[in-house]
Amino acid sequence: MAGTLSLGFATASTTAFTSVSIKRVRTSTCFRTKIRCIGWDPEGILGPPTTGHLARREFQRRLEKDADAREQFQRQVQEENERRRALRESRREPNNIEELVEYFLDTEAQELEFEIARMRPKLTDEFFTHLKFELGQLRFAVQKTEDMEDRVIELEALQKALLEGIGAYDKLQANIVKAKDNLNKIFTSKDVQATLLEMVEKNEINKSLLALLDENIVSARRSNQLQAAEYMEKVRGAVRKYYTV
Repeated sequence: MAGTLSLGFATASTTAFTSVSIKRVRTSTCFRTKIRCIGWDPEGILGPPTTGHLARREFQRRLEKDADAREQFQRQVQEENERRRALRESRREPNNIEELVEYFLDTEAQELEFEIARMRPKLTDEFFTHLKFELGQLRFAVQKTEDMEDRVIELEALQKALLEGIGAYDKLQANIVKAKDNLNKIFTSKDVQATLLEMVEKNEINKSLLALLDENIVSARRSNQLQAAEYMEKVRGAVRKYYTV
């Protein structure tokens, strides 16, 4: 069966980012910085924001029971996705480090993960050296203004968010590359069970591998490769037996 598969590997969409943004809020003549986690219910359909597992379950129950609310929510999600797509296409790519700093300071919370991935090649040691240098100049200035203090808060928050985001992104990319290699190893194996046991010993059965399998199954079904999809579902079942969180 493995020799008959004709599949490309989809990219796993599992993410490890925290939704954080650097928000500039104008007060008088200066900017105040706030880091916000964003929930999305623009029309207030579901009442005031809540957190936690129980709140998420209540959220799902209310959508399931209220068809109008569900339809309106889905429409709003689609509109928000379109808005974000248009925003991404409209943003001009920064040409230098100074512009890149301002680019990220103006990035919305929901877009931070995407922009880190898009701008990852530009987030070099040189960029962070520039960031540290500017922070040092502002911190040790003899005469500090309120604008300068606000700028320090902005840059400190940006530095922290980018370092954490880059760490998560790089780890995710490494996991995806490894998951692709492992998935190819499974598909080309003459003894899948033995291969899985070998991977268990190396701690290579993980969420990234399952996510990649799921995306390939969906892709196969969309392409009407039903036999391949069924085979991968059997493989997924075998992989799932050895997966531990």
